[in-house]
Amino acid sequence: MPNPRSLRRWIVILGLAGLAGTALAQGTPQPGAPPAPASPPQATPPPAPPAPGAQAQVDPQTQQVLDALKALNPQPIHTLKPAQARQQPGLKDAVSSLLQKQGKPTEPEKVAKVEDRTIPGPQGNLPVRVYTPEGSGPFPVLVYFHGGGFVLGNLDTFDASARALANQGKAVVVSVQYRQAPEHQFPAALDDAAAAFRYIQKNAAQFNGDPKRVAVGGESAGANLATAVALRQKKNGSVLPVYQLLIYPFVSNDLSTPSNQQFGGGQYLLSNDDLGWFWQQYLGNNWRDNRNPEAVPLQARPEQLRGLPPAFVITAGLDPLHDAGQQYASKLQDAGVPVDVRNYDGVIHDFFGLAPVLDKAKQAQTDAGQALQRAFSQPKQGQGIGGSGSQPVPPGPP
Repeated sequence: MPNPRSLRRWIVILGLAGLAGTALAQGTPQPGAPPAPASPPQATPPPAPPAPGAQAQVDPQTQQVLDALKALNPQPIHTLKPAQARQQPGLKDAVSSLLQKQGKPTEPEKVAKVEDRTIPGPQGNLPVRVYTPEGSGPFPVLVYFHGGGFVLGNLDTFDASARALANQGKAVVVSVQYRQAPEHQFPAALDDAAAAFRYIQKNAAQFNGDPKRVAVGGESAGANLATAVALRQKKNGSVLPVYQLLIYPFVSNDLSTPSNQQFGGGQYLLSNDDLGWFWQQYLGNNWRDNRNPEAVPLQARPEQLRGLPPAFVITAGLDPLHDAGQQYASKLQDAGVPVDVRNYDGVIHDFFGLAPVLDKAKQAQTDAGQALQRAFSQPKQGQGIGGSGSQPVPPGPP
């Protein structure tokens, strides 16, 4: 039997050897050795959503909106035909119901001037709604694309967002109605969005706007179209927008992220089944395999992103699209594009237009407006980042 004192001595020796090995593995300098080169600073990753099955913290006002929507008995979108989904109650109806219950007025936010018009599109005229703020102009311009998964939504359902951005951004907002799937699959919506941007930028004076200060923006599928317009303009060597306002962008067909797993069960407005349904309507049955960055911008390569306009990216804490939005912001940053990323905890997808009943929506609208004002106040440039001037940018990679 080993001597107890001898055994303890070997345990101490082995323990010290293990500590030394750990120190070497962690890069601790040894006596007489040259210092190890400093590691480059690492970007702080965005906070991960709770692990699947964990209890998410829902903002109390958000819960009121969810309860009001549930009382209207909408059916899961993926169980409906597109025509049925377009007719069922949505968040705008829930907000109206909640305001009535609270005894508050339901009138929309006032804007100095709101006008319905049409502009030329690739396959006929496109309806647009023009929101002009107080002042004399010429104003900067935001070309805005509504959400709805490329299938739902219209100028009316996203009216609140456009009104807020006109006032907060002190800009003319031109909200564009584009062709929708499945009647018109990709690239119809993008063709309309790109044509709208080109027409409005070239004819900004018709809207009391400044052609050198024209940005793009949108919510969800509309944010996809906004950044896809920038990608297409760069690829074609055409005029770039000055800025991208990307609100919970729908830019990835990967529905397996942690936020999809945590928040994609349908309890927070959108389900993963709904998201797959939207992609199928837009891209067809092989939507999971689509790698075209103009359809799925998260697929864009660094050289395709490099030189795009600066962006303000908004994500929602309870949104299945949270992680994809953060990933796209990171890809833009890695490609050298200036990006400001803001996440709003405890709120759901499509929260941005809920300001009458949701304080965090008011804050997001204020933040977006301030970001637009900063972008529009930058020195005007003829091309590339920071300017939608009259001169095109050099053609980018295909």
